[in-house]
Amino acid sequence: MATLPWWRGAVIYQIYPRSFMDTDGNGVGDLPGIVAKLDYIASLGVDAIWISPFFKSPMADFGYDIADYRDVDPLFGTLGDFDRLLAKAHALGIRVMIDQVLSHTSIEHDWFRQSRASRDNDKADWYVWADPRPDGTPPNNWLSIFGGVAWKWEPRRRQYFLHNFLASQPDLNFHNPAVREATLDNVRFWLDKGVDGLRLDAINFCFHDLQLRDNPAKPAELRQGRGFSPDNPYAFQYHHHNNTQPENLRFLEELRALIDRYPQATTLGEISSEDSLATMGEYVNERRLHMGYSFELLTEDFSAAYIRGTVENLEIKMADGWPCWAISNHDVQRAVSRWGGADADDAFAKQLIALVCSLRGSVCLYQGEELGLGEAEVPYEALRDPYGIAFWPNFKGRDGCRTPMPWTGDADAGFGSEAPWLPIPAEHRARNVAAQDANPASVLNAARAFLRWRKTLPALLHGDIRFLDAPEPILAFTRHLDGATLLVVFNLSSAAVRWPLPAGAKPLPLASHGPIGGRVEKAQLSLPGRGVFFAELTGSVLSGDTDHAEGRDRARNARATLGSA
Repeated sequence: MATLPWWRGAVIYQIYPRSFMDTDGNGVGDLPGIVAKLDYIASLGVDAIWISPFFKSPMADFGYDIADYRDVDPLFGTLGDFDRLLAKAHALGIRVMIDQVLSHTSIEHDWFRQSRASRDNDKADWYVWADPRPDGTPPNNWLSIFGGVAWKWEPRRRQYFLHNFLASQPDLNFHNPAVREATLDNVRFWLDKGVDGLRLDAINFCFHDLQLRDNPAKPAELRQGRGFSPDNPYAFQYHHHNNTQPENLRFLEELRALIDRYPQATTLGEISSEDSLATMGEYVNERRLHMGYSFELLTEDFSAAYIRGTVENLEIKMADGWPCWAISNHDVQRAVSRWGGADADDAFAKQLIALVCSLRGSVCLYQGEELGLGEAEVPYEALRDPYGIAFWPNFKGRDGCRTPMPWTGDADAGFGSEAPWLPIPAEHRARNVAAQDANPASVLNAARAFLRWRKTLPALLHGDIRFLDAPEPILAFTRHLDGATLLVVFNLSSAAVRWPLPAGAKPLPLASHGPIGGRVEKAQLSLPGRGVFFAELTGSVLSGDTDHAEGRDRARNARATLGSA
């Protein structure tokens, strides 16, 4: 156990720096704000932080459009501030992971400024350029995630450039070896500073099909997933040619060879493809990425069958890799609202943290998740997200999950500015850190207690996972390691349920003030609404234990059922 790398089973706390803590009163969080709150983060019992981009950027996509990979944007502070953050985090025993956005840059990056100037300069082939069709239209039918065509005309070159995201985020040409080398040099800069890991944004988007073949059309009934409603034409295609190309595997091996020179460092890839679980199976292993996560648990699907099927499917496809699970982040509606709706309460928020932290793998917890924050309602006039502005009102974008952290119940929520970049709703101020810190039964203290308790159970951190047959809304599985077996059971509904307890189950008391527990009555498990149950198991045979091979069908069937409900 002592020889396992730190990231296996780790809980990684995601910080969206714009919205964490503002120390200079300009309405935007900053690196000194993170430094000021590191003691709070340490109190949570997490193992690492992942900081979303803080690099120099025009902020068209709020930092995911990078103009200089090796410098801090003045909005967030300085390189010296980052060095102080790294030093204090390490002194507190917290690892530091940073976002790396490798597939594209900002149009303000020096590389692109040179590349767009002509077809014969040193950087001419560093981005994806293509001639128009004879009628002047783009070279193929590829679409941008943010809506519309994925090509932008550049009159200086009389060519189009590719942008899988905003038109101000041109895609790099990873088929060019010089681009790959320069990218790895930028990564090395931060590794030399001592960062402990990289979260790799859209890592399957680095390469494109050199033949520029059209993407095939997708049937209307399949236009779903990751918020791509029929309102967004991106959902109209199978994206076979504009991302997830076979050449990317070799690049991941080059990246891993670099990372392996820094024994403390790890990689976590964000993977979104037509079959994200299969892509994770290819990308995550001892030769490529250390960990990967996709959007399967960041959708609206919430049932025992869907969660079970998703995890089993990944277990099949990623037999040699290590997953990382997330149910909230800066790109999707917060899980409490997405899965709980108007009826979500503290018990649900506590259960969700216990659930994601009990699956096999590492975990990403998004800032505010430990407070039970729901999605904020941001009025149209306050929207900042270009994605939300483009698709309002049917899709309101990502601002609702990005509002500032509520530290106190004051008018500014203790964020540090009376005019934050996004408004802080009253219901978030009511869930502030100071108030929850003083309340032993709060979501915050339940999260702290559960994370501490989790670390006492090696099987929960590192063990295998196997699901048990149980009717909705019961999710039941075991975690097994070195002869120790844990039974884990969740009641995903708000109504009480009963379930025959497997023989040889010895209940484990949950951490004080943690999720709502269950009780055993005459070999029957009684679980209240949103209840959670853990037990030690003796014996090797479990009634209802089924093979992972059913996982793929179970996830597909659950999605179909939920979609027709």
